[in-house]
Amino acid sequence: MSLACRPPAPLSFAQQQLWLVARLRPGSPAYNMSWAFRLAGDLDLGALESALTAIVARHEALRTTFHEAEGEPVQMVGPPRRVEVTLVDLSAVPEDAREAALDAQLTGEARRPFDLTSDLMLRALVARLGEREHAVLLVLHHIASDGWSMGVLVRELEAHYAAALTGDIAVLPPLPVQYADHAAWQRARLTGPRLADEIDYWRERLAGAPPALALPTDRPRPAELGDGGSQCTRLVPSALVSVVRALARAERVTLFAALLAAFQTLLHRYTGETDLVVGTASACRILRDVEPLIGYFVNTLPLRMTLDGDPTFRDLLRQASRVSREALGHQELPFERLVAGIAPERRRDRSPIVQATLVLHEASFATMVRLPGLLATPLRVRSGTAKFDLSLTALETAGGLQLTAEYSTDLFEAPTIDRLLGHFTP
Repeated sequence: MSLACRPPAPLSFAQQQLWLVARLRPGSPAYNMSWAFRLAGDLDLGALESALTAIVARHEALRTTFHEAEGEPVQMVGPPRRVEVTLVDLSAVPEDAREAALDAQLTGEARRPFDLTSDLMLRALVARLGEREHAVLLVLHHIASDGWSMGVLVRELEAHYAAALTGDIAVLPPLPVQYADHAAWQRARLTGPRLADEIDYWRERLAGAPPALALPTDRPRPAELGDGGSQCTRLVPSALVSVVRALARAERVTLFAALLAAFQTLLHRYTGETDLVVGTASACRILRDVEPLIGYFVNTLPLRMTLDGDPTFRDLLRQASRVSREALGHQELPFERLVAGIAPERRRDRSPIVQATLVLHEASFATMVRLPGLLATPLRVRSGTAKFDLSLTALETAGGLQLTAEYSTDLFEAPTIDRLLGHFTP
């Protein structure tokens, strides 16, 4: 075992929850994060390895391992290690079977579990499809990364790869802090009156909320909900997105508020309930110093809306905007502490408080990596997992709004979710 670069340190609250999940469900790939793209042109594997190795050296979270000391989890930052890219040659596979072979390789690698006690939290696979065609898959564990982090990864991969091609070292601004510093700051900050005030806000906000979202399912809910999942996608054309944007501007609300109002309306139609809680993701990078870090900062915020009294859609737009703004004002309390503070009934057949989520990614989130001499196009990777009963993600693209519904295969069949998306997008 390599010597640690720091003394053992406490985990952030979010990390601690994922560490517990890993203990309860060893080998689960539910918190693997995958990013894949196809490259046309002359790929320099050595430069790619050097770039990824430089990123791991720069971001301590990617070389942090997790252990137990005196009954408590601790994180240990290890010294920089070389990232060894796994190369798979599929160029000899018949062309009509090559895409299926690639899909199998990407899916298998995306689902391969991490050993949190010893692995780097980033690994890479390159599939050679032809002399000048490759597919690249990067897999990170969520305990060391989040959606914002993927944007950081893209920018730094571009800089380090370009530098490695010429034998140079990329010049990047020094990082003011590392993730372990954030974890220590968070634990010191969320104590005493501040912690009590935040818990009091959420306890009052969620008082009397239904314990579960009663979506009709295709299968009976099992005694213990697994992490198996699948996805359905649909594109909302730009013309329709423009109409929604115009309505949002007229009501002085965001596009997210408009989507939230529509999603809550859809769930009301499906469940018959008028008191609904939907989760969303907040980047939760409160301090500017942590903005350039790769690490696990994202937080889940419960957004509770009521549809009593037959409100108009404009009423719902205003309510969605108000609820979202208020939640962001209290985003600092980690969802794990929120659950512990409110102490709802813990069940193994559903996630606490939130069973459905809605997330909007802006167009910048979809930016594809730009590497010298290479044309990159995105590749979809099937994770085969789901964290909630239903998660709806909207991604702004040039062609419109791409909707992806991730759902639990313990509960739903694909036609049901496809129909739900059809009801969401006229």
